[in-house]
Amino acid sequence: MNAALTFRPAMRADVPAVVALLADDVLGQTRETGQLEPYLAAFDAMQAEGGNQLIVGEAGGRVLATYQLTVISGLSLSAARRAQVEAVRVDAGLRGQGAGAALMADAEMRARAAGARLMQLTSNASRADAHRFYERLGYAPSHIGFKKPL
Repeated sequence: MNAALTFRPAMRADVPAVVALLADDVLGQTRETGQLEPYLAAFDAMQAEGGNQLIVGEAGGRVLATYQLTVISGLSLSAARRAQVEAVRVDAGLRGQGAGAALMADAEMRARAAGARLMQLTSNASRADAHRFYERLGYAPSHIGFKKPL
């Protein structure tokens, strides 16, 4: 199925489908709301920020995958630009068919085109299947992440 997915920058009209993908898992069911306005406002803010993109994968006119890519300039690693990929989701019906690998390949291509020399991501500690997936793609669990609500 991955050959049928086409990746493109999201449009505002895609936000409801993206939110549905975010909500369609064990963790998302408890943290995503039914209120669309905050998501639309967040999308508008993302559009205004340089280096912050929401990407969707579609087939047959339906949004079936998504990720957020943020390119970050910094001084460490000899002033390397890095790309942060977040909110990676693939429709449950496509999992195990190569759609996730296609999604990550697209993210890496966009990151390289933006001058990034490193791709990084965080994944909830409970997502063992996702961790195996990322490791199969060559990602190393090299750091321990920390989060604090503000």
